[in-house]
Amino acid sequence: MKIGILGGGQLARMIALAGYPLGLQFVVLDPDTNAGAGGLSEHLLGAYDDPALLAQLAEKADIVTYEFENVPAHVAEYLSSHTTVYPPAGALAVAQDRLLEKNFFRDLGMRTAPFAPVDCLDDLVRAVADIGYPAILKSRRMGYDGKGQVLIHSAEQLETAWLAMQDAPSIVEGFVGFEREVSIIAARRPTGAIAFYPLSENRHRGGILRIAECRSDDPLQTLAEDYVTRLLEKLDYVGVVALELFAVGNELLANEFAPRVHNSGHWTIEGAETSQFENHLRAILDLPLGSTRARGYAGMVNFIGGVAGDAQVLGIANAHLHLYDKAPRKGRKVAHATVRADSADCYRAALQQLADLALATDDS
Repeated sequence: MKIGILGGGQLARMIALAGYPLGLQFVVLDPDTNAGAGGLSEHLLGAYDDPALLAQLAEKADIVTYEFENVPAHVAEYLSSHTTVYPPAGALAVAQDRLLEKNFFRDLGMRTAPFAPVDCLDDLVRAVADIGYPAILKSRRMGYDGKGQVLIHSAEQLETAWLAMQDAPSIVEGFVGFEREVSIIAARRPTGAIAFYPLSENRHRGGILRIAECRSDDPLQTLAEDYVTRLLEKLDYVGVVALELFAVGNELLANEFAPRVHNSGHWTIEGAETSQFENHLRAILDLPLGSTRARGYAGMVNFIGGVAGDAQVLGIANAHLHLYDKAPRKGRKVAHATVRADSADCYRAALQQLADLALATDDS
């Protein structure tokens, strides 16, 4: 069985690593000659919308999936007419447009921050008069890791904020005074069976995820499962999805979803009975989903821009290093490390040591 992946970065790399014990082979389509998954798969080198390469991918792959949501939706639709594509192209289309996504959440009965579409400066002025300050102006498309976003504190910043969008269709959202950022990762088979991972509690800086921790007994788990189930069933979704949420008291506000395996779920590689990457493959192949139970205390630390020496990371008890085979670069995710322990004290000590190492090498 050969799995095609649109995108050949670190997520594709981890999917392939999870698939080899299952006897799977992989082919990736990626324009980067140094794609991280290239050494673990056949690499079709070129643009995501290259007709000849897409034809090759459809011919070579039994099933196609993707590792990031900015693959052109029409590409997934084209491939869907030639082979099986999971998650469905419809999920990709919704996730690529922040306004469609927010309206989708509202239609499903999920709470969100107040929001309004913005297509010109006058729209922005009118919207923030209703929403209030602070507010966040975001491009509707192509933003990730804090890119394409401007925080607005006063009317004096409106014109500058809009200029930063370069006339791109945008959305403005009210700033949420959240207590925690959390995400739920779930996997769904074509038969409709769903498996939920414990909530991840996430810490960001500069719009980039830095630390994700498994919360096995989180009081908001049931509500998060309800939210993500609505999403999965409405989209007839197949594969792994991540739903990012703001926790405010006993309520959850839907922020965004990623139709793919997700950075906040990297702790599952060593920290869960079955990783998100293996369960993604099980889901798209319609195989029984593996247990999502946490194996004790588990968390993940990202290395951004640069990474500490292997010996430094691996010298920390209960730590596991995952290098992405990427050259160091400002703001770039180049590696992560997980920690898993049976003791809460051992876990916290190791996680803090990893966080200190990551901060020392951070070039974001």
